[in-house]
Amino acid sequence: MRFSLRRNRPSPWAFFADLPRILPYLRPHKRLAGISLALVALSALTSLLSPWPLAIVVDSVLGNKPLPHLLGFLDGTGRYRLLAIAVVGGLAITGLEHGFAVIDNYVNTKLDLSMVLDLRSDLLRHIQRLSVPYHDRTKTGQMMFELNNQASGIGRITVSIPPLLQALVTVIGMFVVLMRLDPLLAFLSLTVVPPIYVSASYYARQIQPRVLDVRHRETKSMTMVHEIISMMRVVVAFGREGHEWRRFRNQAENALEARVNLTVRQTMFSLIVTMTTATGSSLVLGFGAYAVLQHRLTAGELLVAIGYVASLYTPLEQISNTVSGLQQQFTTLHATLNILETEPEVAERPNARTSFAARGHVVFDDVSFDYPGRRGALTSASFDAPPGTSVAIVGPTGAGKTTLLMLIPRFYEATSGRILLDGRDIRELTLASLRRQVSVVLQEPLLFSGTIAENIRYGYLNASQEEIAKAAQAANAHDFIEQLPKGYATVVGERGSQLSGGERQRISIARAFLKNAPILILDEPTSAIDSQTEAVILDALKRLMVGRTTFLVAHRLSTTAVSDLILVVNRGKIVECGPHEALLAADGLYAQLYEAQNGDAHRRRAAANVSADDLAGLTTALVAGQESGDGVSGPSLAALAQALASPDRAQDHAWQLLGAAWPLLRDGEPAALRELAASNGNGGEASALAQRVLIDLGLPMTVDRP
Repeated sequence: MRFSLRRNRPSPWAFFADLPRILPYLRPHKRLAGISLALVALSALTSLLSPWPLAIVVDSVLGNKPLPHLLGFLDGTGRYRLLAIAVVGGLAITGLEHGFAVIDNYVNTKLDLSMVLDLRSDLLRHIQRLSVPYHDRTKTGQMMFELNNQASGIGRITVSIPPLLQALVTVIGMFVVLMRLDPLLAFLSLTVVPPIYVSASYYARQIQPRVLDVRHRETKSMTMVHEIISMMRVVVAFGREGHEWRRFRNQAENALEARVNLTVRQTMFSLIVTMTTATGSSLVLGFGAYAVLQHRLTAGELLVAIGYVASLYTPLEQISNTVSGLQQQFTTLHATLNILETEPEVAERPNARTSFAARGHVVFDDVSFDYPGRRGALTSASFDAPPGTSVAIVGPTGAGKTTLLMLIPRFYEATSGRILLDGRDIRELTLASLRRQVSVVLQEPLLFSGTIAENIRYGYLNASQEEIAKAAQAANAHDFIEQLPKGYATVVGERGSQLSGGERQRISIARAFLKNAPILILDEPTSAIDSQTEAVILDALKRLMVGRTTFLVAHRLSTTAVSDLILVVNRGKIVECGPHEALLAADGLYAQLYEAQNGDAHRRRAAANVSADDLAGLTTALVAGQESGDGVSGPSLAALAQALASPDRAQDHAWQLLGAAWPLLRDGEPAALRELAASNGNGGEASALAQRVLIDLGLPMTVDRP
């Protein structure tokens, strides 16, 4: 059993398995990669030559040893001249080493940044292709961290490999030279390799889980910062700056502590490697000096051996340190590469149609949709919307209205059933060709941080300034834009923060005008604005809806009455379908929702029975009663209050007629009005309106009696 566990334990070098996934990003830059490899060979060669000028000075200038065979052409050269040649040669080799280092730095930096740019570009393109459900599940801050921080690992890994190759070539070359000088020193110099390999393996196996943990904590900190900044208005409104600061501080300190612990372990590993190589250097120095005393080596050859060992152990240390760094980079890059391999949940068919010009005939054929972990978001939805039809979708909160709309442009994929566009299943179209047929105006108008013109042009990138202005005029936005100091060149700020909600919404409508798609989706576009602005926007939307198949989600049912077709959605099902009057007559859920917004049926019937003549007679009675000193009766005021509470024209007429009686009421003592204000008659509505009249007249609710 123990042997089986050892066999099943993951290899400490398993992270190198991701190396083939990097190659596609290296191929476009193979010229730079080739130059980098050539520099590896040249740098290794200069490393092998670097100890020899000093050895020549010691053995041949200061001593009497003949020059090496390769330098036989210098035999007979005087000592001083030979000294000058050795010094100049050493200087030239040093210059070559550093010159190659400068070129290598340029090549590797360009290679690094180019690969990172390619990966980030692919990652951004892929993130945009991923389906809406993926973005619903993934925090924006986490994706930002992957895109900005983790993607950089691909370049660092690539430029870390040439030094590894250089170290390997240098080790082999130096071992060969040392074998020619003294086999014992050559083998002694390699005694450090097994301990370094074991320690590097242990490091890779033990540190990797901690690297993942630190990465997770730092990602969480970045996500928290993004969330706080994006929710800044809420944070300030609730006075939670201190709370959010403490929350971030605690998380950041947690990540900091984990990073420090990881760094300490990495430093301890470096210390172990350094002490191991120092031990090897001591062995070579001791045995080499002994060989010099035994006349088996010259002092110059000992210097070459020591120089080689020093140069040999430097790449060995680089190998161990580079491997530890590579492990960390591979670990962080692994998650980023996995995002690239994540398949979109809404996929295109291989033979999907790329070009399509729709008329706007939309049919839902027994369509159902389930969210992960939540079944029945939409069940067996069926309806037919011919071209140019306006379809209103109403229902309680959470009934599935927006979900139904988001299936049309395939933001989500229907679980079952079909959605047809001009008789063609929308899954037979590419996502781009389908979404070209749809314009969307959301409840929250989302704008980019550029100018107004750039935001409107987003609907059609090749639009001229004249076309932009026409779209703005159609959206009732041109006038307010022209009043701004910079007009269409005004920068709207992040998410349009420099504009009001109504102004942002009108710009988003202008953007939809410019796109000129045959299908229009309006997801509660007027829910968060005042009545006056709503009227302006509704006027623009009516123009935008002309000739388009329009789907409108609205909680204010007054905006749905003119729709050709109303779908009533409840608990994921279309429970009613038809025009406004038919649904009211059916006295179902739609009638209940309508009554809840416009008063109960009794109040509507009472208001409908109050005619203009009745109100005129009521006002005459008010005036006559006030002039005769008889006062105003409670029933008369109650009838007036009923009219004032109505949603119909009777309300406006009642207020106009009451205005004529106010001077008389102000001059007299409207005791009956006070009695009505103090009572709870007519369900409390007449009482409340009587109080409102008294307040508007500046009269007290009660009169102190002696």
